[in-house]
Amino acid sequence: MTPAGSGLRRTLGLGDAVVVGLGSMIGAGIFAALAPAAGAAGSGLLLALAGAAVVAYCNALSSARLAARYPASGGTYVYGRERLGEFWGYLAGWSFIVGKTASCAAMALTVGAYVWPEQAHTVAVAAVVALTAVNYGGIQKSAWLTRVIVAVVLAVLASVVAVCLGSGRSDAGRLDIGMSGGAGGVLQAAGLLFFAFAGYARIATLGEEVRDPRRTIPRAIPLALGLTLAVYGCVAVAVLSVLGPAGLGQATAPLADAVRAAGVPELVPVVRAGAAVAALGSLLALILGVSRTTLAMARDRHLPQALAAVHPRFQVPHRAELAVGAVVAVLAATVDVRGAIGFSSFGVLAYYAVANASAWTLDPSRLSRVVPASGLIGCVVLAFSLPAVSVVVGVGVLAVGVVAYGVRGQQTSR
Repeated sequence: MTPAGSGLRRTLGLGDAVVVGLGSMIGAGIFAALAPAAGAAGSGLLLALAGAAVVAYCNALSSARLAARYPASGGTYVYGRERLGEFWGYLAGWSFIVGKTASCAAMALTVGAYVWPEQAHTVAVAAVVALTAVNYGGIQKSAWLTRVIVAVVLAVLASVVAVCLGSGRSDAGRLDIGMSGGAGGVLQAAGLLFFAFAGYARIATLGEEVRDPRRTIPRAIPLALGLTLAVYGCVAVAVLSVLGPAGLGQATAPLADAVRAAGVPELVPVVRAGAAVAALGSLLALILGVSRTTLAMARDRHLPQALAAVHPRFQVPHRAELAVGAVVAVLAATVDVRGAIGFSSFGVLAYYAVANASAWTLDPSRLSRVVPASGLIGCVVLAFSLPAVSVVVGVGVLAVGVVAYGVRGQQTSR
């Protein structure tokens, strides 16, 4: 339950909620995830994209149904707690906070790498401080800035698609769908590409700040996901038509390499700038989502209760935002976590597995359980299809969370 006087202000409409979802998904993932996914899937890249989209769609529908029932900050942490029990809610929240905090640092370092490679860590810390300040000023300021970022990124991606498909070097023969990477490679690529979709949860975690959440959230989540899939499909087809699966798998900056191969090298700086702006958008939305889940877990004393405070003027969880910003700034200053895509995907897939299991309990009819069952199976399969290092680290982090939960339970019982 939300303590009296500590609720957040409902100011976001349908358009704002969709924009927050787009800002979370159409971010740096599309600039970075295509290459390693192509390396794993080969000619099966489009199949992997479709597979990631199917799992994401099931997760989105389950999340939308749950968010309509429980329109409070915290997302699956709240759903798992209410539908499955305190432990499962805690495990979802732990997976989300740890995985997404690493993602925040990765996005911040991506900004630094594109803006000023020689001072990437310094730029990353500055980006974290600036966006934490924007979030501190209120959710409407965050939504307005996200609109600007989404518009810029969509314009850059549209330019990439137009240049690649309109060039004489585009060849539809490179789009032949096959399985050169094998079934395992396609599944691994789908798990990596899931990183680029895993942003629609931000709409659910902001459930306490959305107007008429029972109508708005179930409409906003599938709409944002559908728009994102359309954009990703166009970009993937365009880049593949120029580079082919092998060239894309070896690319260090796939979209920039694609426009260069298409014969328009002057567009490369624009693409680099777009990648930096996209990473800023992802970072902004990530800090929003992690701070709201931190707020929910602090209310239940799984985290220090001081983090549950809501600013009386700005109506934001200001202490949670500052704490998240501080942790991310330290990571961005000291650690290179750009290789954390796999680990982040594992944590988020665990998070959505709990969401689907929670949605399973909403309606006992077989038809209503098809989507959450499919989503749950898809999350488990993709999670354990990720690179071995990501799986081992992910399981280890979850184990640490379980131990922390047990220690807290013993202390409480005493």
